[in-house]
Amino acid sequence: IYPRWSPDGLQIAFNANDGEIYRMDADGSNQLNLTNNPARDGFVVWSPDGLHLAFISFRDGNSEIYVLAADGGNQINLSANSAADTAPVWSPDGSRIAFLSNRDGNWEIYVMNADGANPINLTNNTANDEDIAWSPDSTRIAFASNRDGNGEIYVMNADGSNPTNLTHSDADDYSPSWRP
Repeated sequence: IYPRWSPDGLQIAFNANDGEIYRMDADGSNQLNLTNNPARDGFVVWSPDGLHLAFISFRDGNSEIYVLAADGGNQINLSANSAADTAPVWSPDGSRIAFLSNRDGNWEIYVMNADGANPINLTNNTANDEDIAWSPDSTRIAFASNRDGNGEIYVMNADGSNPTNLTHSDADDYSPSWRP
């Protein structure tokens, strides 16, 4: 489920129905269980340098963001919060991870350093914000929000400033993606 190519295109990481994160060569050989934990793990994403994978895990009783080395070693809880944290997305420069959290009672976009330090709420409002997409230069974030009454695509600076509605549509718009 949800296969993700490594940045060099040589490997694929995926989460399986058994709740584990796996890595394999692009031809399907050399499958390796990276997480090997009884709790459910999922939503795996590669770091831009291909050395690490971020993922969510329920091993602490709620959804937390973890990171591990591409060989499965050094699994670290980055978010360590009593609220649900999910949907990690690495910045293209590899220095930060944006994610969704309901720490404030609804889904907001947060960003933290790649080591989990300095988590900051970027979208602090009463609407649900979701579908994070970093710009290729790591300076902006596109996202979806229902703050105008329906799903719209917004873009903001990577520090959360200057959120701007791009779609102004009567229909629901979601899942933005940047073209490099």
